[in-house]
Amino acid sequence: MLRQAKEARTLKQNLLLASSTAFVSGVTNVAGMVAFLAFTSNITGHVANLSKHVVEQNWQEIVVFVVWLLLFFIGAFMSNFIVKSLEHKSRYRAHSTPIIIEIILLLFVAIYGHNFYRETQLEREMVIGVIIFSMGLQNSLVSTISGGLIKSTHLTGLFTDLGGDVSEWLHPNVAKTDATRNKIYIRLTVLGFYFFGGIMGGYFFNLFDFAIFYFIPLILLTILYYDLSPVALHKMSRLFWAGKN
Repeated sequence: MLRQAKEARTLKQNLLLASSTAFVSGVTNVAGMVAFLAFTSNITGHVANLSKHVVEQNWQEIVVFVVWLLLFFIGAFMSNFIVKSLEHKSRYRAHSTPIIIEIILLLFVAIYGHNFYRETQLEREMVIGVIIFSMGLQNSLVSTISGGLIKSTHLTGLFTDLGGDVSEWLHPNVAKTDATRNKIYIRLTVLGFYFFGGIMGGYFFNLFDFAIFYFIPLILLTILYYDLSPVALHKMSRLFWAGKN
């Protein structure tokens, strides 16, 4: 999922990346809504709230929402900066580093929320900010890897793109191509797994509270392992045959 450049990616690799990261986003967003009554995987709603607070001249809330928007931006900036800095050395290292940072941040949320969170306003704003930053990292990464095809943390652009793709597929004057069909598959996969992740996030947060954030990094670890496992098996087989000889 992480080793291939956007030009060399197969449909299977894109579907696996889309499903896993969209599921993470869905779980995270709904868990954030249940825990904090705030969006945590996208910033569209935060822009609307910021506008509302500007009209009301609620300066404290304005600062909070501006910081959240900047954190998503900084996460996206950092993710792409890391990829561009490391891809000439190792594409896997370049693509996996933002995910490792995201895992660390979400583990922090799990540990802090499960053991120390006292529901103060400052804590709420801080934890939301950490999650938003991690979603900025993830969304920028999957968009970069897929050449802009996959955006896993929000659905507004997805429905726009899906509408255009379906229109192109059904239009009598446009030739049906594998590329268009694959785009539709990928966008429906993002939609389905985001929705499924949202259901799971809401259900299991009610059961396990912040402990659900221990589960999310496990999904991200499977993304890292997917590319490492063939390499590990190859090395083991070489060692095995070297020992036989």
